Amino acid sequence: MAVSAVEDDRRTSDLITLYLVRHGYTAVPAFSGRDALDLATQHQPILAILDVMLPDLDGWEVCRRLRLISAVPVLMLSSLGRATDRIRGLQLGADDYVVKPFSPKELIARVDAILRRARIGASRDCVLRHHGLMVDVPKRQVTVDGRSVFLTPSELRLLQTFIAAPGRVYAREELLRHLYPSGGVVIDRVVDVHVGKLRQKIELNLSEPRYILTARGIGYYLCEASSPSAVDHGRGAPHA
Repeated sequence: MAVSAVEDDRRTSDLITLYLVRHGYTAVPAFSGRDALDLATQHQPILAILDVMLPDLDGWEVCRRLRLISAVPVLMLSSLGRATDRIRGLQLGADDYVVKPFSPKELIARVDAILRRARIGASRDCVLRHHGLMVDVPKRQVTVDGRSVFLTPSELRLLQTFIAAPGRVYAREELLRHLYPSGGVVIDRVVDVHVGKLRQKIELNLSEPRYILTARGIGYYLCEASSPSAVDHGRGAPHA
């Protein structure tokens, strides 16, 4: 179970490596952005701990490029602790965001939680379908009208939640618990960020979504109807 630890500060890298090994993981260190991308293809880690401030390519760019080639869970690590920085990481496809200085024990707990969610999702041996949407859970594959769509682990979890219960309204707080059952990143707009990215990938027309609709003042739900003309966008919801 190799975890890539991408951190240019050697002391911090050694600390992360020490705690990963203590908790049964194989740590594969990298000290630059390009090294991180090489590791992703050569070692195929089960998770990447990614520092933001790196030489050559920063963590933002590494995360963006990783998401073009891999669905590996990403935990971003940074001294940048503003809400806008955290949101940026999530928008780029990160699954969690830890601010420096950090507790090594908390970091490992976050790693365990991310991987536990990934295992739970992969263990559900089923294929979910809904009006042109297909989610092959074991293979982590998604298609829309036969077109393959690449989703991050968080986006996939969100879509699984919606497609398992079409028409059911989920409050933002409830969706947040589905995304981060152990706590994780809890900041304003995190659910809206993930829903927005998911819509960009599965909807043909963002101004008239076919699948994920907004229950005004509450949250989101997956449309039960087969066409957008059959629903009244944003004016309420079928049932909660």
